[in-house]
Amino acid sequence: MAKRERGGRRGAAAAEDVSAAGAARSVRQLRVGEAIRHALADVFRREDFRDPDLAGRSITVTEVRVSPDLRAATAFFMPLGRPSATDLAAVAGALDRVSGFLRSRIAKAVNLRLVPDLSFKPDESFDRADRVSGLLRSPDVARDLAVPDQDPALDGIAPPASR
Repeated sequence: MAKRERGGRRGAAAAEDVSAAGAARSVRQLRVGEAIRHALADVFRREDFRDPDLAGRSITVTEVRVSPDLRAATAFFMPLGRPSATDLAAVAGALDRVSGFLRSRIAKAVNLRLVPDLSFKPDESFDRADRVSGLLRSPDVARDLAVPDQDPALDGIAPPASR
């Protein structure tokens, strides 16, 4: 009889979601991260912040990664619009300054034994996606991806099989 594997990973989402360190995140980490993301989104939508770097800004939380012991969480954010690098740094600093307030709001919204310490990082996935999209639209790549016109003399002759 086959030996059953023990462990907290269940489902395809847990097996496919891999942290930056390369270890797969558990279902619990994913669930807690998503609950914190929703709570932060509600706070950013409802609260008026007195911090000048946050006042009047719309902030999107794209992902929250929680440590395996659920004691630390990193929230990836992006302000609405095209912020400059200095704006991103200012918003990240402001979010770090109000992290205690945000933790108290998360504690009220999410039923957890311990609310994780929050850190904030700008989400760079949008910039990477724009860079890849720009590369794919470049003339050199378009030339390489174009299907060459076939020589009429070769009609009926199958191309060599690739290995």
